[in-house]
Amino acid sequence: MPPLFDTDFEPHHGELTDVSPLLRRIVCNNPSKFTFHGSGTYVIGRGDVAVVDPGPRDEDHVNALLQSLDGETVRSILITHTHGDHSPAAAAVQEATGAPILAFGGHPSIATSEGDEDVADDSDWDTGEDRKELTDEEKAKAKADREKHFPDVDFEPDQRLAHGDVVEGPGWTVEALHTPGHISNHLCFALAEEQAVLSGDHVMGWSTTIIPPPDGDLLAYLSSLELLLARDDSTLYPTHGGAITKPKPYVQELYDHRRIREDQIMRELSDGPKSVREIVEVLYAEVDRGLWRPAARSVISHLIALCDANRAEPAISDAQVLATATTWVRR
Repeated sequence: MPPLFDTDFEPHHGELTDVSPLLRRIVCNNPSKFTFHGSGTYVIGRGDVAVVDPGPRDEDHVNALLQSLDGETVRSILITHTHGDHSPAAAAVQEATGAPILAFGGHPSIATSEGDEDVADDSDWDTGEDRKELTDEEKAKAKADREKHFPDVDFEPDQRLAHGDVVEGPGWTVEALHTPGHISNHLCFALAEEQAVLSGDHVMGWSTTIIPPPDGDLLAYLSSLELLLARDDSTLYPTHGGAITKPKPYVQELYDHRRIREDQIMRELSDGPKSVREIVEVLYAEVDRGLWRPAARSVISHLIALCDANRAEPAISDAQVLATATTWVRR
């Protein structure tokens, strides 16, 4: 069973609201199965601030953020990672404020989006009753929404942050924590004065994190969870959803859940070759079918890790790219 998720969250779209003495948050109105109620942009400090994850290519969100900070100085723009709902608006915020952009690095060339594209098993995952014929207007809106969230492939920070690097402002101190797994350039930001961590997509309270191969890496993700378990933080603030006020037990549940998934996948392979789709249909039978494609990404990451551990392998022995292998067997 997955951890007990907290879906009781009021986004207050377009409003900069207090979440702690040193933190404020404004949530973009971009709800989806990947973003929950929307992408949260955090502001660290008062008067002289850092902006964390400005969000997607959304003019309304950027304008609301800048208007809310009118009269304050943006000292720096911090980026957790370069998926399209986190970093693209950094360019617009920088243009308006002149603040430097700080991140681990550019978008990895092999990183995919969190969306439904490029799933290894590309057969039709929807039943006839699930399919809905969209109007031209609905199709145009869906296309615009996808474009807003395209990965930030041209992103390049003004300053690269390595694990342990510190960014400071009046009354606040932020340490960069390199937490690959979801994507290899993912950072969390630890706010020392509040024993809090802005956890981006690494740990979220409303859902597990997608691990999309080939750049997404399950073993790296587990190591990054262990990094948080070794700390003594009081609160995690994800980009999507509300605060996690008991970090250690929750992160431990996420870690244990991944290990349980590993055992479940091995059981599915125990009676012969299975496709990714067949595994997903069993392990995620109680989950909304609309989440099966992203779930398949994480299943593939598990299978790659099992292959590395010499416990599973693609059924076709000459498969060149593990991330595109569709049928697997036990070793």
